[in-house]
Amino acid sequence: MRIATWNVNDIRKRLPLLLAWLEATRPDVVALQELKAGDDQFPRDALEAAGYGSLVVGQRTWNGVALLARDTEPIAVRRSLPGDAADKQARYVEAAVQGVLVAGLYLPNGNPQPGPKFDYKMAWFERLIAHAAGLWKSGHPVALIGDYNVVPTDADIYSPVTWRDNALLQPEPRAAYERLLKQGWTDALHALYPDKPPYTFWDYRRNRWQRDAGLRIDHLLLGGSLSKRLVAAGVDRELRGLENASDHAPAWVEIR
Repeated sequence: MRIATWNVNDIRKRLPLLLAWLEATRPDVVALQELKAGDDQFPRDALEAAGYGSLVVGQRTWNGVALLARDTEPIAVRRSLPGDAADKQARYVEAAVQGVLVAGLYLPNGNPQPGPKFDYKMAWFERLIAHAAGLWKSGHPVALIGDYNVVPTDADIYSPVTWRDNALLQPEPRAAYERLLKQGWTDALHALYPDKPPYTFWDYRRNRWQRDAGLRIDHLLLGGSLSKRLVAAGVDRELRGLENASDHAPAWVEIR
């Protein structure tokens, strides 16, 4: 079973790339982030024609998440992260697919920091940690995947020097990510590539793709029986180099 996550950075712009990648790699489940599209703008028909059912929590402008499932429909569990009924940003979706509970998330960026956007990031992170604890204790096979907008360590970035003031590298989100892992989750990319996990994001600015000046901010956390069934993980980095590409590349895991 192949489970993937991809921040597509506008699904309508990236639809041809998404469809070609789905055809080439045939993942069983895909979490998408930053749709930049409302539910009515989501290309459901094109994805269905490609063999994928979809569960969408759309939002215009900057947010929006979705789960795709090959040859089936995701069984919806949650369409928002619990803990704040007033939060209307579309950043979380949870569904059952082929016996696995898959949570797709788009954690807030938090820039500029300090400030209200960083405060929102950390409050959202605390809600995620609380909810994830319940998912872990359930004992079900769970994949907690998506764009976490946190660089866990300095080994997960080409050079931390020019990013020290960025919200992605601040001590608070790094500590929150570590607390999340300590619940028992397996960070699949780090587990298989402990010395130098592959990058998942290359900023459009300053020729960062051409210089391989990347960051690892998209993570695949496995819980329950999934971590023991992990056989492979990787990043389809070549998609970042294509014309009209997202600034993220798809990351994936394979489980027995």
